[in-house]
Amino acid sequence: MAATAAAKGNDKSASTVADPALTERLRLEVERAVQRGLKGFELLGAPPPAVGRTPKSVLLRRGTLELVHYHAMSDEVYRVPLLIVMAVTNKGYILDLAPGQSLVEFLLQRGYDVYMIDWHAPTDAERDLKIEDYVQGFIPECIRRVQQDSGEREVTLLGYCAGGMLSTIYQALHPKGPVKNLVCFTTPIDFSKMEIFRKMSDPKVFDVDKFVDSVGVVPADTVIAGFDALRPSSRLAGQIRLWDNLWNDQFVKGYRMMERWGNETLPVPGGYFRQTTKELMQRNALHEGTLRIGGRLVDLSKITVPLLHVIAQYDHIVPPECAHPLVERVASHDKQEIVLPGGHVSIAAGPNAVKRMWPALDSWLEERST
Repeated sequence: MAATAAAKGNDKSASTVADPALTERLRLEVERAVQRGLKGFELLGAPPPAVGRTPKSVLLRRGTLELVHYHAMSDEVYRVPLLIVMAVTNKGYILDLAPGQSLVEFLLQRGYDVYMIDWHAPTDAERDLKIEDYVQGFIPECIRRVQQDSGEREVTLLGYCAGGMLSTIYQALHPKGPVKNLVCFTTPIDFSKMEIFRKMSDPKVFDVDKFVDSVGVVPADTVIAGFDALRPSSRLAGQIRLWDNLWNDQFVKGYRMMERWGNETLPVPGGYFRQTTKELMQRNALHEGTLRIGGRLVDLSKITVPLLHVIAQYDHIVPPECAHPLVERVASHDKQEIVLPGGHVSIAAGPNAVKRMWPALDSWLEERST
């Protein structure tokens, strides 16, 4: 009996060791561990990944400003050109990471004529640039260049994050101008809902005048630290995910492109930083209807053009409650707000964007771009 029981136990043990599924999982984990080690060494000296590869021509470059025109990918192009406005803190290649991962490429393939206002680090001579310089100088000048280059009077203005804020302010101040449609991604309006940023900019703990007077141009490291403060553990969590997925070439490629974009955050003109801190963060003037730009009141109800606002459901930078008031405040009859799953960046660049946001944007634009 004892021998029989022992034999059965040995049979059970042998069966467990020989389990094909378990053997395959062990083999896979060993293989991935080896790949992690090898690829970890490879990354130490690897050059930064190539980004922003969609062919384009520079139409205007002056100081912090660059206007580019992407080369058409379709024989038939919609009549109304599209002008993208980026936030002054970020490079535009987040919308053109790589073939197949590029909103710009997608729009070109769908037949849109795409231009972009991209930014470079401001020079010391540009330290005093303010919102006025962007919405009464840079954006109008770029629209004129787009009109000249395309031969069309009307344009669609598309702003991402603070680029959407600048586009919105521009349109409120120029309601009878050449903008046919206004599209915004994750655009902040009610800054009282950006609670951590508000606490960091509280005049009781932060003297913005003293800070700006001392630095002139606000360093990129300061801007990055502000964003990192929203999610203190996100950088570490990202590194852990990278380690877990070092065996996955596609994951590593995507991670490194996003890491490069984050690391290449731009410094900000001190004048712009001072003004946005005081007027937007501290006084919430855009939402309260008290913001004056160049002596003129910014009244969102002056906006009457067709408007699309895409909001990220899990946005930690511009929470949905911060973005909702845009559609509520404008007087447009043709206006739509879309809330999609995703975060501040993944709503525009990532697998979810490819499946959800890009087709929704195309569907909205196609009937308003002729």
